Amino acid sequence: MYKNFLSVSGLTLLSRLTGFLRDVVLSGVLGAGMMMDAFAVAQRLPNHFRAIFGEGAFNAAYVPTYLRVLEQEGESRARNFANQIFTLLLLSQVVILALGWLFMPAFVDLLAPGFSADPEKFALAVTLTRITFPYLLCVTLVTMHTATLNAHGAFAVGAFAPVLLNVVTIAFLALSFLFPSAAYAAATGVTASGVAQLALLVVAARKHGVLEKIARPGWGADVSAFFRMFGPAVIGSSGLQIAMFADTIIGSLLQTGGLSSLYYAERLYQLPIGLVGVAAGTVLLPEMSRCFAREDWEGAFTAQNRTLAMSLALTAPFVIAFMVIPDFVVRALFEHGRFHVEDSLATAAVLRAYGAGLLAMVAINALRSGFQAMGDTKTPMYVALGALAVNLLLKIVLYKSLGAVGIAVATSVNAWINVALLAVLAMRRFLFQPDQTFRSILLATATAGVILANVALWLQGPFLSLARVLGGVPGLLAALAGLGLLGALAYGAALLAGARALGVTAAAMGLSRSMRRK
Repeated sequence: MYKNFLSVSGLTLLSRLTGFLRDVVLSGVLGAGMMMDAFAVAQRLPNHFRAIFGEGAFNAAYVPTYLRVLEQEGESRARNFANQIFTLLLLSQVVILALGWLFMPAFVDLLAPGFSADPEKFALAVTLTRITFPYLLCVTLVTMHTATLNAHGAFAVGAFAPVLLNVVTIAFLALSFLFPSAAYAAATGVTASGVAQLALLVVAARKHGVLEKIARPGWGADVSAFFRMFGPAVIGSSGLQIAMFADTIIGSLLQTGGLSSLYYAERLYQLPIGLVGVAAGTVLLPEMSRCFAREDWEGAFTAQNRTLAMSLALTAPFVIAFMVIPDFVVRALFEHGRFHVEDSLATAAVLRAYGAGLLAMVAINALRSGFQAMGDTKTPMYVALGALAVNLLLKIVLYKSLGAVGIAVATSVNAWINVALLAVLAMRRFLFQPDQTFRSILLATATAGVILANVALWLQGPFLSLARVLGGVPGLLAALAGLGLLGALAYGAALLAGARALGVTAAAMGLSRSMRRK
């Protein structure tokens, strides 16, 4: 499990790094004005649908059902089940694509009602979203192939696929002189990347002998079980996506640039969510599903405890960076070209608000996996909807007085409500049983976090002075890298010392000798 976690996490890091490179290019070419606002909506709409119907809900229903059929009924029945789900998924995506193209102005008006006051921005957003919408069909099928490969222990290809989104988009931005504007080039690159990802996953699935085929749709017991889980999972996954829809809707009512600040800050705080949280959920769900199918309860809970402990320990440094030195981070990464000092300050304020809820956002996936592995997608749904109600109310109350920062604060509050309810319910139903090792790692992480916060707080001044001496964006990047390296060493040493003092050993974490050396 650790090997798979590191594989997914490492490739996700590559995806995020190339994503940052893409955002650096976007910030320099599109800035934080009308074109970037329109592109943010064009990219967000297909991604919302993908997250609702694809990654979150689909994996929650498909992986446990597929593994149960595979473990208990054999490979032939599992392949037949996968073929039927693939056919239904393909048909649904064709229908959604057709409806999206026909009713795109209404979708954009729903997603960004503030754009209607600026006809030029609204028209651009509609056109760009029509260009990006086919990406949804491609990446949803990518999700299907990835889930099947993950169930068979092949995690690398699916984790690598998002890298193509960034690389292909950058390539199209380099060819923007062939398009009416750079925004058109970026939107076309998004759709082209979806085609590239789908081709990669088809080749990988065929190589592993698990490529799904079109079959006559049936409604057997396994398919029925899938849809009984899928319905609540869609609603549960919709909670976060509706919250993000609300971010876009309310953000469109802010002054020009407000939506861009949300976009750039979101790109930063999504790094640890993808690097740690999504990786943990991706690996933990099939692991716990397999253990539950074999009635290996101790193995399931040990996997959950170790994954959650590792997730929180790896996320804490991001929380410190985003809350203590957000302006330093944003200036170093984005402040160039058409992205100015005032844009950096606005984005940093939003990033600090998002950072307050980051630990909860990462922990949600690991806690939710216990319910999903047992086939319970209803409880996470109810929890997500309850937290969503509070989230939307806070957004409406806070956005007028705090602007984009108020929207981010509401998102963080939503995450803490969600994770608290999941933890309480999971412990009551014996779907999460924190052990002594988990509690010790949590305490060691908190102690190391305090030390790191002091390092960042007291040393950012000298490193900013160094940046001024070096000059420009390279100076800021070098200074941020230096402070980051020093902070990483301090945090890592404090974490290891604290864990050892509390009696946590590598063996207790389930690490083999080869893994310890790595």
